[in-house]
Amino acid sequence: MKPNRSLTKNLRPLCLGMILASLSASWSPAQPANPVTVLKISADQVAAKVSPQLYGLMTEEINYSYEGGLYGELIRNRTFKASPTNALFWNTVGGAAIALDTNQPLNAALNLSLKLDASKAAKKSPAGLANGGFWGIPLRPNTTYHASFYAKAKSSGGPLAVSLVSVLDTNNLKLSTPTDSKISSAYEWKLGEATLTLASAQVPKLSKKWQKYEVALTTGNVAPSKENRLVISTAKPGTIWFSQVSLFPPTFKNRANGNRPDLMQLLADMQPSFLRFPGGNYLEGNTIATRFDWKKTIGDISGRPGHMNDGWRYWSTDGMGLLEFLNWCEDLHMQPVLAVYAGYSLRGQYVKPGPDLEPYVQDALDEIEYVTGDTSTKWGARRAKDGHPAPFPLEYVEIGNEDWFDRSGSYDGRFAQIYDAIKARHPKLQVIATTKVASRRPDVMDDHFYRSSMQMQSDTHHYDKTDRNGPKIFVGEWATREGAPTPNMNAALGDAAWMTGLERNSDLVVMHCYAPLFVNVNPGAMQWRTDLIGYDAMSSYGSPAYYAQKMFSQNRGDVVLPVVCENLPTRDWQPPASRRGGVTQTNLPPLQKVPTLFYNATRDVKSGTIILKVVNSGGTEQAVHLEIGGVSQIEPNGEAIVLSAGAPEDTNSITEPNKIVPVTTTAEGLSAEFTRPFPPYSITVLRLKTR
Repeated sequence: MKPNRSLTKNLRPLCLGMILASLSASWSPAQPANPVTVLKISADQVAAKVSPQLYGLMTEEINYSYEGGLYGELIRNRTFKASPTNALFWNTVGGAAIALDTNQPLNAALNLSLKLDASKAAKKSPAGLANGGFWGIPLRPNTTYHASFYAKAKSSGGPLAVSLVSVLDTNNLKLSTPTDSKISSAYEWKLGEATLTLASAQVPKLSKKWQKYEVALTTGNVAPSKENRLVISTAKPGTIWFSQVSLFPPTFKNRANGNRPDLMQLLADMQPSFLRFPGGNYLEGNTIATRFDWKKTIGDISGRPGHMNDGWRYWSTDGMGLLEFLNWCEDLHMQPVLAVYAGYSLRGQYVKPGPDLEPYVQDALDEIEYVTGDTSTKWGARRAKDGHPAPFPLEYVEIGNEDWFDRSGSYDGRFAQIYDAIKARHPKLQVIATTKVASRRPDVMDDHFYRSSMQMQSDTHHYDKTDRNGPKIFVGEWATREGAPTPNMNAALGDAAWMTGLERNSDLVVMHCYAPLFVNVNPGAMQWRTDLIGYDAMSSYGSPAYYAQKMFSQNRGDVVLPVVCENLPTRDWQPPASRRGGVTQTNLPPLQKVPTLFYNATRDVKSGTIILKVVNSGGTEQAVHLEIGGVSQIEPNGEAIVLSAGAPEDTNSITEPNKIVPVTTTAEGLSAEFTRPFPPYSITVLRLKTR
């Protein structure tokens, strides 16, 4: 009988399947323990457009960010108003005595002065006052410093010597080398210290009326140091009053009343698109009276009264005022994101919506006019008088700060009143709300996040499913809070993982900025742990998190490319117990599977360059197989920028500023399909050139 070929044909796969099924019951091929992770990039598709303002800066006066930080002033308590009872941070020399005097004010703003009793002054023993700056006065070789002060004498006085003096503590000083001997002979030795004048100038005589005096102090070939002070002294007995004693080094772009160059350069290197100012708690103050009152921060610095920055517990001279913030934006080619006071302060004081709020609404409108108005407007003309005739660009205005703390429920009404006034006069401005409101639809919502590294890594898809029909998102404050005073590498990994999510969702997330930006690392200067950039009087450094921000901002691309991942490596993580009403809950949340690899891809439309960002937060090298579709060819050589550390706790510091920095190398062996290892604890930017 002839076989039924059709039946035989149909039985073959069935029999083969039965045989394989039988074999699989007793044997299965070995599976790789760690299958290779695959990233498939569709280079010819667009998942979203990257917001051109995505990467920026947030600033406020915290951790001595301006006083003793970015703001160039080197004298601490220059107006003597930091303490109402004594001349804080001022000392005497040569047997002089000093005291605050409210009967001899310079003006209504600087309503007290420092009275110097130099009755014991003599030619061989000058008497005067001294200031050691903010944990030292930094001096460098062959550099000119600009000193100024207001003074008046009881009777025609002078001359005054204005000097920059090096100070050595001799209590623990040991001199043993020939160099030490030269130091010994050069310094003037007194009980407990030795001093050496590094630069000096003279004011020939003083008037009996208030007058401003200015001198230039130029150092010679001296060693860089911060153990210095400014001394103003007289050899003639008498009584002298002082106000607004100031000392400025060279500033960024040589601006008068300008900023510290090294810190400005660190910021410039980040290529930020915007600056959010004047910040959070500093905007609001603990009370309405101690808010950032912008009209008191403009004009000549001798007319600025300053205020107690009680949100962070130290005096602000307001030398860094509204125009200085705007000049900062101009110098770094950033847009201002202006936060206006919205009638709420931190200790619960608030202004009721309606007639009570109207003066603050007008204040906000005046502030916007100062920024954007031409010289035909009242406040535009005032800005021109202050030294900047041209208006500044302005696209975003934020109403208040973190108003979810306002338990009165007044923010909805306050927001609506200010929103309506702004939109009526400036309909194109984008208005930002700081918490949910029902009465109006804000253009943008401001979200804030402060978390651990694992919390950041577990939430990188936070905005993936957010409604695109709602307001845009501004992540106006965020940070991975691990490390002090600045973040460690583990924090940088959390930050970078979080930024892959922000960038992937940048059709919705239009802006974001890390906070706080600065910290003075001297003891007693820090109010908030984990800050992006650290410094003392002499030096500054970027944290690992700073370099993560810089790498992302410098390599942002124009459009987001779709990426599909296979075999994503994960680890188990136990989320911390939640807190409700100040009480920690007893039941722990369930374990989570959290990735150890994070990624995002963008493309520079003009050049065609594909920019892949990969974060490996795990402790082992991770091989990734890359498949890039939608391009005709990938050039074999590209660029790899890698930030990595030997351990997650590794960090940078004032003594080791460059322990963890990005390394740029040529990436070889690239094509439309290749495998590349990514180091443990690393952030990598891979730039692929297309043809």
